[in-house]
Amino acid sequence: MKIFIGYVSMSGNTEDMANILEETLLECGCEVDLLDLETVDVHSLKDYDCIFFGAYTWGDGDLPYEVEEFFDDLKKLNLNGVKAACFGSGDTLYPKFCMAVDIMATTLHEQGCDVFEGKLKVELSPEADAEVDECRQFAKSVYQWVNKGEKLTYV
Repeated sequence: MKIFIGYVSMSGNTEDMANILEETLLECGCEVDLLDLETVDVHSLKDYDCIFFGAYTWGDGDLPYEVEEFFDDLKKLNLNGVKAACFGSGDTLYPKFCMAVDIMATTLHEQGCDVFEGKLKVELSPEADAEVDECRQFAKSVYQWVNKGEKLTYV
């Protein structure tokens, strides 16, 4: 299974999450391309069995400015049939905790993607064992969903 993990990270928290997802999916036998979303050509996304998008939430619940152009380009694509999953880090001190994850999921759905129902949202950094395990379980759940076509829900 060919997986794309694209992320944008300011403090390294979302990058840490992406690395845990990559490691877990490699253990599942997947071929994984892990890239900063700023460097990705949106047209390459159709080449994957599943795409993961990760971002931190900026300002008042916004996508990071680094990916605004990427998402503008994404909104011009038809991604019917592409499976996708979203993740990100945030800070509950802000009223719109991890809102960028919801924005990404909505955008992917609007472009025709079959978006995994669960969204992985981590407070700040996945440093504690429980948070690392949560990231690993999310990756495994998405893998099973894509691999078997099962409608599994990550909780």
